[in-house]
Amino acid sequence: MKEEDIRKRDVLNRYLELVRRDAEDYFRDRSRFRKIACPACTGTRHESQFAKNGFEYVRCADCDTLFVNPRPAYEDLMKIYADSPSTRFWVEDFFKPMAEARREKIFKPRAEYIVSQFPDLASGLIGDIGAGFGIFLEELKKIWPTSRALAIEPSVDMAEICRGKGLPVIESMLEDIGPEQRFDLLTAFELVEHLHDPEVFMRKNAGLLNPGGRFFMTTLSGLGFDIQLLWGASKSVTPPHHLNFFNPHSIRILLERSGFEIIEIATPGQLDWDIIEGGYRQEGTDPGRFFRTLSKYGTTEAKADLQAWIRKHNLSSHMRVIAKKR
Repeated sequence: MKEEDIRKRDVLNRYLELVRRDAEDYFRDRSRFRKIACPACTGTRHESQFAKNGFEYVRCADCDTLFVNPRPAYEDLMKIYADSPSTRFWVEDFFKPMAEARREKIFKPRAEYIVSQFPDLASGLIGDIGAGFGIFLEELKKIWPTSRALAIEPSVDMAEICRGKGLPVIESMLEDIGPEQRFDLLTAFELVEHLHDPEVFMRKNAGLLNPGGRFFMTTLSGLGFDIQLLWGASKSVTPPHHLNFFNPHSIRILLERSGFEIIEIATPGQLDWDIIEGGYRQEGTDPGRFFRTLSKYGTTEAKADLQAWIRKHNLSSHMRVIAKKR
């Protein structure tokens, strides 16, 4: 898989420019920003890393989590998700044109992986948090027609799209769901990096799962190859949307203290090298002497071997986690 298969570079760049403008327009008043402890380990030894779009990123000296600190108020963040130029562009111009490509490249393989990992949940109650267009649940229902798949989606427009596909919907934030609801499996894809308070979210997850229930998530690893190489210049670092960059070590800490035991933490990413090379060749991003040389003289096999090594040793920026409620 190549980066261009799931997102077009020019469209991504237009989106990032809108994010930058929204950051200026929505967060002029910094009086509501508050210092926080590390969202993974609650450590307070933080090292300043860089500023982007007016937001400061720090690294936790104890667990290496990269995160925005000080942090804007929750209510202010919700305004940008509810109705902002960058959010509207992401839905209409970024995601919709690539929806079917993403179905084949991302959502279908994801559903197949879940089926292979959780055969005992074929008839279980499964909730997809932040279900969006409902594509993942559509693919899951094709394989598990007896499963009870439920979209958890606070957006009025997205919830209506899910209902139009015949999916039952809880039109709410996860944190607002009543304690009487219980799931066998909860999923959250590319969501945790956005959360204002990840611990509250994880503890709510555990509370909504049946005993022994599973939680499956994907997120960005701040110790991933392309993010480490590009750091503040990485296009994955997009405040105020991406606030938290956990890593295989720190996400374990967060989940274990939130009531989970870890089944798997892996980084099965396929795009790290392609992102680096694309930025270098098409936009002049400088990844350093060695990687310039690899881009110029390295064979296709050498580049594929590098990506396989990154993936094998949990060094990709795409992180997958499976946890079980204790």
